[in-house]
Amino acid sequence: MDLKERFLKYVSYDTQSSEESTTFPSTEKQKVLLAALRDEMEALGLTDVAMDRYGYVMGTIPATPGCENAPVIGFIAHVDTSPDMSGAGVKPRIVEEYDGGEIRLNGQLAMTPEEFPELKHFVGHTLIHTDGTTLLGADDKAGVAEIMTAAEHLMAHPELRHGKIRIGFTPDEEVGRGVDFFDVEAFGADFAYTVDGGFEGELEYENFNAASAKIEIQGRNVHPGYAKGKMINAIQVACDLQALLPADQRPEHTEGYEGFYHCVGLNGTVEKAQISYIIRDHDADRFEQKKVFMWACVDLLKKKYGDDVLTLTLKDQYFNMRKMVEPHPQVIDKALEAMRRAGVTPLVRPIRGGTDGARLSFMGLPCPNLFTGGMNFHGKFEYCSLTTMRKAQQVILNLAQAWCE
Repeated sequence: MDLKERFLKYVSYDTQSSEESTTFPSTEKQKVLLAALRDEMEALGLTDVAMDRYGYVMGTIPATPGCENAPVIGFIAHVDTSPDMSGAGVKPRIVEEYDGGEIRLNGQLAMTPEEFPELKHFVGHTLIHTDGTTLLGADDKAGVAEIMTAAEHLMAHPELRHGKIRIGFTPDEEVGRGVDFFDVEAFGADFAYTVDGGFEGELEYENFNAASAKIEIQGRNVHPGYAKGKMINAIQVACDLQALLPADQRPEHTEGYEGFYHCVGLNGTVEKAQISYIIRDHDADRFEQKKVFMWACVDLLKKKYGDDVLTLTLKDQYFNMRKMVEPHPQVIDKALEAMRRAGVTPLVRPIRGGTDGARLSFMGLPCPNLFTGGMNFHGKFEYCSLTTMRKAQQVILNLAQAWCE
């Protein structure tokens, strides 16, 4: 199956995950695509193909003769799409040989190079975009399609020498639980790569340290005409907390290695409110300082309003994988060489986010991240370059061979 055909097939599956769900995976519909991938892997002739009760799908491309002792390499991608926007009824649209101009999504929406300057890098590419009513699903079905198409190619071309290769597909990456039950020992790889990046050439082995903060606020509601000295407006308490956090450390004012506090949810009434944050920083010390400052802000408001008014729950989510990947420089060197062989200029830079690979690296499986060609993830302006996707597929093939050399 051609890469384009495979990608369009995968995005037709609604695999949106849910932050509210307490099950794993968070939505049963993810298992529909995962089961289809299991069946497809079996049809291609992969061995040790299995889908466990959590939905994880794994399979093996056996080593070619003479490469049995090469390190076992894994390629991993997630099937779920973001809760931020619907992934049901995706209607992909294709632009052949993009001319650098406006791209109409529908009668009301368009992407222009003025609003999305990175479009200028895709002149001459074949682009796939949404119709403006859903996300596309390139995050991370582009990675899934690239891995599967590369797997099909390796199975059809036994003359390409490579060691044992393990393939893994996961649910729930978008809600931060993607590898909660991933069995690293059963996967059996020495090193792995998540194929879950964006722009051509991206190679990422540094990511944010991440934490979540949820603050429950219990207000006191009385008639507003007689509220003086009595009312505690829970919404106002939430606003006070937001005002205490440094404005220059919000996502819209940060870049590169700069961390942030990001308010991701605010719900409430005068009587009761909830406010949620994600806290991010690449530097471990600054990350800890940010968490301490969040506690200090809440404690200050407790002194103002009362100890029983605010309750903070702060949880670490994942950590910077650099610490776990750098001791294995060959993982990066092989990826750089695989890109150069594919005619790709490597762009080594930190992820301003996280991947399953970050947690897997701390679980004993060093796992940097490779580009896929997708852009503008999580919304209606999402698109991908099929031209770049083909290069990502070639990088996977080159990596498979490089580890046997």
